[in-house]
Amino acid sequence: MKTAIYPGSFDPVTYGHLDIIERSSKLFDRLVIGVLLNVQKVPMFTLEERVEMIKKETAHLPNVEVKDFSGLTVDFARENGAGFMVRGLRAVTDFEYELQLSHTNRELAPDVDTVFLTTGLKYGYISSSVTKEIAYFGGDITKFVPPAVEERIKEKLADGGKKSEQN
Repeated sequence: MKTAIYPGSFDPVTYGHLDIIERSSKLFDRLVIGVLLNVQKVPMFTLEERVEMIKKETAHLPNVEVKDFSGLTVDFARENGAGFMVRGLRAVTDFEYELQLSHTNRELAPDVDTVFLTTGLKYGYISSSVTKEIAYFGGDITKFVPPAVEERIKEKLADGGKKSEQN
């Protein structure tokens, strides 16, 4: 059975992320979405909220699991029996960083290969950061995130725009 992980902070999950998840789920027998606890960022959503949103948006994909993790991504891959790590590319600017990361991961875990998927053209401009910024200033984010995620963002902003503490 071919298992892959798709790691990220997913704060929040966007249509671009979901595009990569949908397509990856067709390439692998088992896809584990790894929601990262990134100690260098203060997210809008707690780890639990991010996991919950992704589970809801991927419920129709029977071979997709969603788990949280902290630490090295290669350790998360090994813990889940994954021989592959999926990384999404939006633009050329993503490639240099992702290539360095894949070389580093390959050095740390020669048994885990990185697979790059380019995001579909209609999602290539979407990022979680830009989505949050547009929402913060009252812009329309319906083309960036699913309705349930949009509603959660609006709820967070209605609470004064407070960012979540890491959990």
